[in-house]
Amino acid sequence: MDAGAPIDETGMLMREGGGFYLRRDMGGRYWLELPRMPVDEVEKRVRVIGTLAAADRVFVDGVSLA
Repeated sequence: MDAGAPIDETGMLMREGGGFYLRRDMGGRYWLELPRMPVDEVEKRVRVIGTLAAADRVFVDGVSLA
């Protein structure tokens, strides 16, 4: 996918160091650029909606429990 493509994915929200990533249901992972810290959703299955910033990075518009 190209930068700017819309993203609507589900998976496990994980924390590593000072950042967060989505372990995708479809395999692989996306590092997440988040407007807020989703501490209540860490290590839970979530849906992430946003825009692809790079091959493995997403600018997140929203995170919700899946």
